[in-house]
Amino acid sequence: MGTPKIYRKQKGQIVVEGKVDLTDMEGNPIKHGVRFTLCGCAKSKDMPFCDGSHKIEQ
Repeated sequence: MGTPKIYRKQKGQIVVEGKVDLTDMEGNPIKHGVRFTLCGCAKSKDMPFCDGSHKIEQ
């Protein structure tokens, strides 16, 4: 696999495609697939991943 692709969607989600190492603040690995979406709105209950909470009108 080549260089990872990272881009931001209109609602703030950050899409990551490709092989990357994802860790928490202590350096512990966080399991993920080859393509995943990070939360950009801080509403997710599955941080750091997007769970679609930005879609819910409050």
